[in-house]
Amino acid sequence: MSDKPSVLFVCVHNAGRSQMAAGYLRHLGAGRIEVRSAGSAPADTVNPAAVAAMAEEGIDISAEQPKILTTEAVEVSDVVVTMGCGDTCPFYPGKRYEDWTLDDPAGQGLEAVRPIRDQIRRRVEALIEELVPAS
Repeated sequence: MSDKPSVLFVCVHNAGRSQMAAGYLRHLGAGRIEVRSAGSAPADTVNPAAVAAMAEEGIDISAEQPKILTTEAVEVSDVVVTMGCGDTCPFYPGKRYEDWTLDDPAGQGLEAVRPIRDQIRRRVEALIEELVPAS
């Protein structure tokens, strides 16, 4: 078991919001936080507009694959951030849960995805500050 805090980002398809959040947390967390993402009904591929939006930030999520949400992923995570998966997200006592209300980038173009990406970045930055405050 790691001493690092761990975060699991969950959305329905694990193709947009949760992938962007995981990309930001890996990048901005600089190895200080374990990062996972999953979906209750994963898509076949990551949303190309999400990939393009993150590339504009210098973060490459093109090699990521949507993954199915497992109870094990929830059990080993300290914080579970849900983004629209509703009742399909398993609940375990003792875990910290946050529900981020964000527009779904599915089927949206790059112009529509950028503001979603920017909201995710602000929330990830705040989460990092809570989990591993700067000394």
